[in-house]
Amino acid sequence: MSTDEVMSLLGEVGALVTGSHIVYTSGRHGSAYINKDALYVHTEATSRICELMAGSYDPDQVDVVAGPTIGGVVLSQWVAYHLTRKRKSGETLAVYAEEEGPDRLRIFKRGYDAHIKGKNIVIVEDVVTTGGSVLKVVDTVRALSGNILGVSILCNRGGVTGEAMGGVPINALTSVTLDSYAEEDCLLCKEGVPINMNVGKGKSFVKKA
Repeated sequence: MSTDEVMSLLGEVGALVTGSHIVYTSGRHGSAYINKDALYVHTEATSRICELMAGSYDPDQVDVVAGPTIGGVVLSQWVAYHLTRKRKSGETLAVYAEEEGPDRLRIFKRGYDAHIKGKNIVIVEDVVTTGGSVLKVVDTVRALSGNILGVSILCNRGGVTGEAMGGVPINALTSVTLDSYAEEDCLLCKEGVPINMNVGKGKSFVKKA
């Protein structure tokens, strides 16, 4: 499936928002947004996306798929499922890392840390802008002596490189650069275009204003 086909699939399930006024997590504004939450309610489309993400790896070499909460929970399950289906034997496990503490570190709780040491790990994430959440998972996996085979991403929105991920190879289904602007430079604000409060940080932005 090509990048255009992936984007078309996202559009079909309402996960691709264009021609709107979005406030991103960074606080910057723009007109387009990839609403991955709109994808996750469609299990068939989510399964297809995750099958593609799993396709970058030898299924018999991947022991565990790990992701940061929240999106990584869904993705890790489906990617591990498709890897398991293609294995000659055994099972690929799925775990997730939760955010904790003032430094917002990523920690494997619920006994999941026991599945990391000495294992071959693939890290998954939906949309990456700076890669901060993924890098924290990378650091935690390495601290637990896990061997990272790669990072699989639905959409690399920020042009994040493997070097920025600590030298870990990145496999992205799509790489989309979405123009964004500081609030004071936002033409949409100046034109009085209403902020979309259904996606991104629009609701909290309007509430704060």
